[in-house]
Amino acid sequence: ARQTIDELGLQTLILKMPGMGSRVHGTWRPDTIAGFPQGSRRHRAAFAVAARRIEDHLAERGWLDKTYVTWFDEMRKGDYAAVRDGMALLKETAPRLRRLLHGEPYRELAGYVDAWVAPLHWFGPGRTEKRKAAGGETWWYQDERPATPHLFAAIDHPGTEPRLGPWAAWKYDLAGIWLPSANYWHSSIAYPTDLPQNPWADPMSWASDRERRAKHATAWGNGYARFLYPPNRVVGAGAVKRLGGPVPSLRWELLRDGLEDYEYLWLLRSHITRLKQSGADPSLYREAERLLRVPDDLWTDSAHYAFDPEVVHARRAEIAKAIERLSGL
Repeated sequence: ARQTIDELGLQTLILKMPGMGSRVHGTWRPDTIAGFPQGSRRHRAAFAVAARRIEDHLAERGWLDKTYVTWFDEMRKGDYAAVRDGMALLKETAPRLRRLLHGEPYRELAGYVDAWVAPLHWFGPGRTEKRKAAGGETWWYQDERPATPHLFAAIDHPGTEPRLGPWAAWKYDLAGIWLPSANYWHSSIAYPTDLPQNPWADPMSWASDRERRAKHATAWGNGYARFLYPPNRVVGAGAVKRLGGPVPSLRWELLRDGLEDYEYLWLLRSHITRLKQSGADPSLYREAERLLRVPDDLWTDSAHYAFDPEVVHARRAEIAKAIERLSGL
């Protein structure tokens, strides 16, 4: 972690807190800590010690402002009580840690969650007030469902899809994007033998739930959670080691382009803010302010967006020209 954060500049650290328990794919799994079962008095005492030590360590390293704690996957309304108890325990024992939850922003959990990670198809008209009522910041994530016609960033979907995710984050004023994985290469359910799945030969990302039988492995989509590929295209064959780094997909590079688009928008807004604060004539930046709005022909919602990359290129070119003009004022 020290190298990735301090040297390579990683901006976000996702922390799995030991002893919290979790609900994964519909099944609640209680946990233990120091051998004590969840719900017992000794578990609570041991958890408090561990949480405070983790919090102190992160503070000493200067990583607290980058850290989010997650422990509950895809919450539903019936999980309110369990989530409240767990989030309250975290707040009590490690109050400086930010608590992250996968699920739609529920007003009933206001004050218990610091960062929501909601599926992209959830956002749209009428959601802004619901998000504000729940409190905290909001991210979006790519769910394996629904796919078509919703943005999915799969191999067999339009190439604009991975690029438009950051534009959606700008439009909805979201703080982050959650990618479930970038190198999901193997499913032990679809490939139960010792030979691993070769993502070069089988582009499908198969479900890896241990409760499911191999013949019922669910297809998540071609390339889902797989933006990077192994350097060895003949996986499992031979003993030759491949020391090269992972191979980026076109979708990975398009996502990078989308993040750069987001940076263009951020840079344009910073120039407009600077001019406003300096008391400049509004006519100097009024037209540029229009470019801060994501147009409907580029993105309306997760099922209605630009398939033509030239729509994105044209908008980015406009923003670039505005940045050049305002930076000289």
